[in-house]
Amino acid sequence: MQSNEKQLTPLVHNGPSPRTIEKQPTTEENRSVSRHVRAVRDVLTPLLSTPRHERVPVMDALGRGLAETILAPMDLPPFDNSQMDGFAVRSQDLTDGHGALRVGAPGPAGAVPEPLVPGVAAPIMTGAMMPAGANAVIPIEWAVPHIFPPPGALATVTLPSTAAGSFVRRRGSDVAEGDCVLAFGTHLGPRQLGLLSALGVTEVTVHQKVTVLLVTTGDEVVEPGERRAPGKINDANNTLLEASMREAGLDVVRAGIIRDEPGVLSELLKQHASHIDLIVTTGGVSKGAYEVVRQTMLDHPVEFSHVEIQPGGPQGLGTFDGIPILAFPGNPVSCLISFEMFLRPLLGELFGTPKPRATYRTQLSHALTSPPRKHQVRRGVLLQNGTVRLEGGEGSHLLGALARSHVLVHIPAGVSELAEGEEVEVWVI
Repeated sequence: MQSNEKQLTPLVHNGPSPRTIEKQPTTEENRSVSRHVRAVRDVLTPLLSTPRHERVPVMDALGRGLAETILAPMDLPPFDNSQMDGFAVRSQDLTDGHGALRVGAPGPAGAVPEPLVPGVAAPIMTGAMMPAGANAVIPIEWAVPHIFPPPGALATVTLPSTAAGSFVRRRGSDVAEGDCVLAFGTHLGPRQLGLLSALGVTEVTVHQKVTVLLVTTGDEVVEPGERRAPGKINDANNTLLEASMREAGLDVVRAGIIRDEPGVLSELLKQHASHIDLIVTTGGVSKGAYEVVRQTMLDHPVEFSHVEIQPGGPQGLGTFDGIPILAFPGNPVSCLISFEMFLRPLLGELFGTPKPRATYRTQLSHALTSPPRKHQVRRGVLLQNGTVRLEGGEGSHLLGALARSHVLVHIPAGVSELAEGEEVEVWVI
């Protein structure tokens, strides 16, 4: 599997330039966001047709999707134990409101205590096994005196009455042996790994990471740090998407920047076909004269459509030599919104990773307008009063506004304006 930090040198190609290609892309269609999501799911689903699982140590499973169902091999807690530092008692010995009981042998955590006999209170630590015969714990703060007597000392302690079961963690009260504790597809975070360790599980079967070839196109784009001639811009897409993909649990092969020549792109994709699962490109999907991705895909089952979303409308989707390909637009915010809307959620749905974005509804701090036929995704800042303020304008080049934002704000198709105080859905980024 390829390293997610691999940097490749673009291939040199002396074939025809895009200016000499006469064949035109197929007619573009408009489609809704939901329809495009379904289409992407259909393209990605064949990745599940063959087993793509591996057995890994629990800590190596962090951030991965569980590829098995975990049934509890034991009870949690594995035995009745004390919830408090205090005295293990028989509740029936304290039926008159309070009583003086003889102090018995202490029950330290990690040991099997002596059985409790009538008329005795046994000092017990938090988490220690309950003595046989005891059915309740009274906190040390409620005892008189509020201390444990020295070991071996003959002493009594005055305790209030209590109900059976008080401050006792019953065996299996959290998890019972045989319970389904983690379902197939669960995203494994620290909490899930902690549960596995408590159950004594040391290895789990997880989905193998999807390996994606990331390709940025454009004669106008240069790598950050290179000499930037007039008319050129520094590339942000590779870094923006690679970071997002790695955060989402993908292995990324970064192809660098590819010139606007179809032959170069085609050769690059064929070179990597044997060791990648998915191709994601940015740029070259519109209707201009030098749309290299469109031109490269003329002989492949790739559809180009205009999705009713802003930003991120132009989209390409299909397969290249049997490999799923998602072709995103070239503006930085557009390609990120495309990833967040059309790829990231489906990775979680199909492979259990990444963890879904936290979503909720909150009020606008000001009025807004939106194109009524489009699902608009704006960047937003959460204010101290809990409302959200749009950050920056609608432009898909506004990286400064994106960097300052806390959330993506969704204004669905069919909504042309919202007043201050109206609710919107936001995704925490």
